[in-house]
Amino acid sequence: MKFDLEVGLTGEMVAEVQPEHTARSLGSGGVDVLATPMLVALMEGAAKDTVQPGLPEGWTTVGTRVDICHLAATPVGMKVSAKATLSEVDGRRLVFTVEAHDDHEKIGEGSHERFIVSTERFENKARSKAGK
Repeated sequence: MKFDLEVGLTGEMVAEVQPEHTARSLGSGGVDVLATPMLVALMEGAAKDTVQPGLPEGWTTVGTRVDICHLAATPVGMKVSAKATLSEVDGRRLVFTVEAHDDHEKIGEGSHERFIVSTERFENKARSKAGK
């Protein structure tokens, strides 16, 4: 299967930090700032959205690796923008450079890897683990 993806593609995801996105709310810390798991979700979402238009119907990507640094805290109410740039295509393995900024500064950077999968085959395999 051939996929229409080229190194250099970029995508972005923007969100406003809500109380349910905080480290305190998610249990990943004891402060009311953007939780690292939410930062990762924004970066993954940006990467997914970057390549999804280049995939045939019935195909998607799944995250397989995340290596980021969460550099600065972002309070509730502030917007965060996560950007993903496709930096490597190796068959069905995709590597992205990711970074995120709030209204004041860079708050995160790193790399993220995704793998192209057949949605139906992937979901069937996952369901089979549960005996369904």
